[in-house]
Amino acid sequence: MGKFNKTGGRSLPKLNTSSLPDLIFSLLFFFMMVTTMREVALKVQFRAPQGTELEKLEKKSLVTFIYVGVPTQEYQKQLGTESRIQLNDSFAEVSEIQDYIIGERASMKEEDQPQMTVSLKVDRETKMGIVTDIKEALRRAYALKINYSAAKKQ
Repeated sequence: MGKFNKTGGRSLPKLNTSSLPDLIFSLLFFFMMVTTMREVALKVQFRAPQGTELEKLEKKSLVTFIYVGVPTQEYQKQLGTESRIQLNDSFAEVSEIQDYIIGERASMKEEDQPQMTVSLKVDRETKMGIVTDIKEALRRAYALKINYSAAKKQ
């Protein structure tokens, strides 16, 4: 029978960390690709109405959003509980929509400007009068492609 020698001071080999930077950069690149940054901080409460015939928008870069709803709790003291319009990160009036659309269109590439779509994210409790006023302002700005955001009916 063989004799086992336990006197040799064995130690664990050191961990090879030469591929660690590659792994870290791969994870960083993955998270950069799948993470979307929120572009607008919502200042209005928005509960989408429900719909049955919904389509997903193809190119989000061609979409400009207009939010309409009751201001959040922190803004209700200043603005009340009536529905308000939010363009980007600020409250606006109907008269400001035309300038906003012209500015958004100017920031796009020239070949993308005709495909610009305006998406109205309107709270389900908002009165239709404000939506009609917004649509008239969009018509004056020649923003004729309008999309209404909705949630899928369950």
